[in-house]
Amino acid sequence: MTARPAGWLHAPAAVLAGWGLGHTLWHGITGPRAALAFGALIAAGEAVRRVPAAAGRGPERPAARPARAPYPDAVRAASLVPGLREGAPLGAAGALGYALLGEVGGRPAAHGVPQTLAVVVAAQLVGLVPYLVRGGGPVLDPLARRVLTVAFAATCCQPLYAAGVLRAWGVAGPARPLFLAVLLALTALCDAVVAAALIRARTGWPYGPLLRDELRALPGIGTAICATGVVSALGVAVAGLWALPVFCLPLLLAQSAFRRYAAVRATYRQTVASLARATEVAGCTPPGHARRVAALGREVGRELGLGGPDLEILEHAALMHDIGQLSLVDPVPAGATAPLPPAEQRRIALLGGAVARQTGAPPEVAVIVERQADPYREQPLTARVVRTVNAYEDLVAEGVGPAARLRALERLRLATARDHEPRVVEALARVLARADRAG
Repeated sequence: MTARPAGWLHAPAAVLAGWGLGHTLWHGITGPRAALAFGALIAAGEAVRRVPAAAGRGPERPAARPARAPYPDAVRAASLVPGLREGAPLGAAGALGYALLGEVGGRPAAHGVPQTLAVVVAAQLVGLVPYLVRGGGPVLDPLARRVLTVAFAATCCQPLYAAGVLRAWGVAGPARPLFLAVLLALTALCDAVVAAALIRARTGWPYGPLLRDELRALPGIGTAICATGVVSALGVAVAGLWALPVFCLPLLLAQSAFRRYAAVRATYRQTVASLARATEVAGCTPPGHARRVAALGREVGRELGLGGPDLEILEHAALMHDIGQLSLVDPVPAGATAPLPPAEQRRIALLGGAVARQTGAPPEVAVIVERQADPYREQPLTARVVRTVNAYEDLVAEGVGPAARLRALERLRLATARDHEPRVVEALARVLARADRAG
């Protein structure tokens, strides 16, 4: 899917970054030791930023597929667009800690908003060099997101420290952690809004589900980042800069554990993809069929407003939806199950559900697979999406070019009385039309 301009977010971030750097260069650095310590922490966090799985290996070779492309490659590639979830939690925690820092060892820090932005931007640029050398992906969106989020936190905090307002409000002592926690909650909300907006600008996906996914992710690594930012600011305020690495160590350990968990999930996804390819190797389905259904089904699910967990279940079910054909004595011609009698479709679906359960897939995946032949009114929404996209893939393979896609959509619309929900068919039509416009 062709990237869409996100300049309306990049432009203010660039203005803020330029203002912070210019102001700091002109007036000099206040508290250079604290600036260096937090800058080093941010740079280190960015240097170990998680590299996307596909990065550093060159362009991915597409799976073999028939010459008749059932839908544009842009849609197929859209599911590979990475989200903007925090890939450098240690750097994010350091940036937030510096934005919230009011004192260093009992003395006022007084670095202000411009210097906060300058230190964060400079440290990010330095830390991203090793990341880019390792083959990391685009960095403009993460940079803009960090600048806007830190600017919000620093603007809400630094002027209050400088003007003594916090002491006047009675939150300069024991109540300070509560004040910082409330401020961090607002900052986390701002970060989620910006992250969802950046993904929306890049992909055109519905904003509501994207924001819901970002908010749902906050109780995980987001909570650890916020807590580390608050604790580091409070610890440095009382004990000095030596406390900074001590308070950041738990987040570093959590980051390591999170990466191991991500590796396990990646292994599971590879296992599901391998099972999906089994039907292709056996000659039961055309090459790339399961991947195309999964990619397009994920886009249709997003168009319908499904969130991250539902989309993941939908994708896995789409990859395994034809696995029941491995149990057939006589393979279905071209793997197309849509033209088969309902009883035969039902038998294949039940066989597929049984195989999915034996592989250890989540129960929701097996349910979607085994209910592919049910009337759509009796199916969950995810099963309706897989069924409609699979039928579209089978129908469009009968022709060539845009005319084949139009005929396939028309046949799906004519089958909305029993087989396909009209809302899903129209969502599919919108996704295909948007992909055609994008290239």
